[in-house]
Amino acid sequence: MEEQDLAITIGQNITRLRKLSGMTQLELAEKLNYSDKSVSKWEQGNGIPDVRILVQLAELFNVSVDDLVREHREKPVVPKRERRLRRIIITILSVGLVWLVAVACFVLIGVAWNVQGEWRRGAWLAFVYAVPASAIVVTVFSCVWHWKWTRVVSVSLLVWTLLACVYLTLWVCGVSKGMWLIFLVGVPLQILALIYFVWRKKARTHE
Repeated sequence: MEEQDLAITIGQNITRLRKLSGMTQLELAEKLNYSDKSVSKWEQGNGIPDVRILVQLAELFNVSVDDLVREHREKPVVPKRERRLRRIIITILSVGLVWLVAVACFVLIGVAWNVQGEWRRGAWLAFVYAVPASAIVVTVFSCVWHWKWTRVVSVSLLVWTLLACVYLTLWVCGVSKGMWLIFLVGVPLQILALIYFVWRKKARTHE
């Protein structure tokens, strides 16, 4: 590959990765401690960044240096806001599926018990268990898509709603005396979760 062709390829890759990251030329330049004119020059194929800058770019975009210097087939660049909206919709639909299953369980249990001429009060627990199940779904997606604060909230919700599920299940079964003490388990779990998130945040800051 000739030098000019290499410069154009690198410039196209920098442009593509910068847009995927939702950064402007000025923001990228500030992260590299360069001027936005330099970034513009690279993206136009009028120059090639030195090896040190290529390594910085690779680390910044979480790709290899090889990904910066080889040709890629053009793919439509999805704006950051649109990607976020899609992820939110996927998460909402997934949580909605959990509640759909809860409704189905409630109806099926009700029909089965009505056939026997009974209606047990525990059928509504299907909706109670849907809450921690939803928290698990949100936690998984927040880990995949790096939603830090959403992860903190969903894990906290998971801890306390799981304990609530245990308490209410025992209550339905007629075991309630002193069962409120089970919520004390949530205190150290919540503290441990918060310590972990704070530690992870500081660890990433120093990486």
